[in-house]
Amino acid sequence: MKQNDFKFTVISQQKNSRAGVFGTPHGEIQTPVFAPVGTQATVKSLTPKQLKETGASLVLSNTYHLYLRPGPDLVQEMGGLHNFMQWDQPMLTDSGGFQVFSLSEMRKIDEDGVSFRSHIDGSTHRFTPEKAIEIQEKLGADIIMAFDECASPYDKEYSQKAMNRTHRWVQRCVEAKTRTDQALFGIVQGGIFPDLRTESARFISELDLPGIAIGGLSVGETKQEMYSTLEIVNAILPIDKPRYLMGVGAPEDLVIGVLRGVDIFDCVLPTRLARHNAALTFKGKLNLMNAKFAQDKKPIEEGCTCYTCQTFTRGYIRHLIAAKEMLSGTLISIHNIHMLQQLMKQLRQAILDGTILETALEFLSGYEYKSGKFADTLINKEDL
Repeated sequence: MKQNDFKFTVISQQKNSRAGVFGTPHGEIQTPVFAPVGTQATVKSLTPKQLKETGASLVLSNTYHLYLRPGPDLVQEMGGLHNFMQWDQPMLTDSGGFQVFSLSEMRKIDEDGVSFRSHIDGSTHRFTPEKAIEIQEKLGADIIMAFDECASPYDKEYSQKAMNRTHRWVQRCVEAKTRTDQALFGIVQGGIFPDLRTESARFISELDLPGIAIGGLSVGETKQEMYSTLEIVNAILPIDKPRYLMGVGAPEDLVIGVLRGVDIFDCVLPTRLARHNAALTFKGKLNLMNAKFAQDKKPIEEGCTCYTCQTFTRGYIRHLIAAKEMLSGTLISIHNIHMLQQLMKQLRQAILDGTILETALEFLSGYEYKSGKFADTLINKEDL
């Protein structure tokens, strides 16, 4: 498949929300879509079969972690990520930029790239735009990301420097890329600053890449700041390219993101919450360690069709948690990922049916967030 064959087709659009299809060498991606994160070539605690049964169609793996262990050369020798982890559907790798810049005291940035120390053994390594592309080409995912710098959302002076560097680096990534069966996405940066985000969205759009990612959000800014930024950026991005909001996966953010025109999401949230005994439902989060669930014969969520809810009770899962049995994390992860897949399926169908605004408001009005309903926290419901 050549790069220009990664075609994105918008099937239906209602206001800013889009239902589309993105073609890849490993099958079509129906959007909007949520991708579970398989950081180290595995979605934690789940087999590929279990993952597929949740309804997941796209998985993300992490370049930084796979570079350090087991190494891109080994993955390439094993037939690439798809064969290595036995996932036969579309895959995406990030560039490693976010992880490298998150190392803080363990890295040094210059115009050419970033030198950093491994969080595993302290050894010294270096990423450049060219190196990030080389690693991702060896890993072999369908969608790969340009190397970028993710800065603090509130430091405008540094955000501008990081944005400009990101723009120079994406051009180097384009030049370094050799494989035609991978879609390279550029990344929009610029913190929470409307002028920077506008400039970055226009710059990345003009590169005419197969897709565009929105980075540097859900990194400490408020939800309203994130939503406002999405509105600014997506008003500029081309309609015939998929839009990927990086690292966002809370149910309320998926709904608002779809309303703002986002097509692809990813996040570690569903599996991370599961490891901390929390289950996602259409009404909010449940802490299954709570003693009130000890004799609860109901499934995690009434009406849920996932394997966990069709088979086990809250009481049983609470017992597994109390006994520190690792099966608890697997069962809750199955449910959490399935719940997000069902939410995305409902949102896609609502776009096709022309009822996305009603569907979104119904969900947000019934979704517990902190001490109330999420819809009640919105500054202006008309913004939906």
